[in-house]
Amino acid sequence: MAERTNFVGYLLYSVIITAVIYPIFGSWAWGSLYKGSGWLESFGFIDFAGSTVVHSVGGWAALAGAIVLGPRLGKYTKDGKTRPILGHNMPLAGLGVFILWVGWFGFNAGSTTAASTDIAMIAVNTNLAAAAGAVLAMITSWIKFGKPEVGMSLNGALAGLVGITAGCANVSPTSAVIIGAIAGVLVVLSVLFFEKIKVDDPVGAVSVHGVNGAWGTLAAGIFNMGGTSASIIGVQLLGIGAAFLWSFSASFILFKLVDMVVTLRVSPEEEMEGLDFSEHGGTAYPDFVEVSSTGSAV
Repeated sequence: MAERTNFVGYLLYSVIITAVIYPIFGSWAWGSLYKGSGWLESFGFIDFAGSTVVHSVGGWAALAGAIVLGPRLGKYTKDGKTRPILGHNMPLAGLGVFILWVGWFGFNAGSTTAASTDIAMIAVNTNLAAAAGAVLAMITSWIKFGKPEVGMSLNGALAGLVGITAGCANVSPTSAVIIGAIAGVLVVLSVLFFEKIKVDDPVGAVSVHGVNGAWGTLAAGIFNMGGTSASIIGVQLLGIGAAFLWSFSASFILFKLVDMVVTLRVSPEEEMEGLDFSEHGGTAYPDFVEVSSTGSAV
């Protein structure tokens, strides 16, 4: 939803998503963590650190938001072709991905909530899946575009991390590599799919978190070291479907309501001049000013 969202609207929907949408689904899958037992949890739903509880819920909310907002100005030509709007600083994007990668060791291994030896394998699985995701996304983008695309490779690492989050404690390192590799391929294909159907997702959040959160949750059942069965796969699919139906539907309604109250999207003029200036009264790059052919500032 970047580059076109009203900041007041952002604050409003953030409060509701945080206070209502996430906790409700979280209680279904992780209810026993605090005075309860969720219905998905009672069926044996596997999602150790949150491929679905954390990532898919956010990814499907992002999908609803992108649909309600519509694409950024200039994203699609009049004949419907996609026009790339490239990130302004890939080294900064790379730094952000590596910060997330390191932080994920706390995210996954820390979900043990105990200083146990399980932490070691969880950390290994997390790292292997991220590496496999980055490499396979790079290879996939190389095949698709003729170049090993940097942004796709970075998103591949994140896709691998999201994919291993559900099963990091109950799959083998070999399975972690497979899960991450498939996530790396999926994220590239998913980004292209959503662009084709004109869902403008500037950072690939739906593909990284929604799609690969679902894949990781399914994979936790498929590669479960304790054994897999049709019933385990069925429960995983049930959780994936419940997350989509709840998060997408509730978020779509939420974004529509916010749009009615404060207008979720900024005006075309504000979008063109940039939200750093129109929404926050600042300029990201004050030393760089666009100049017309006559020499005057634009």
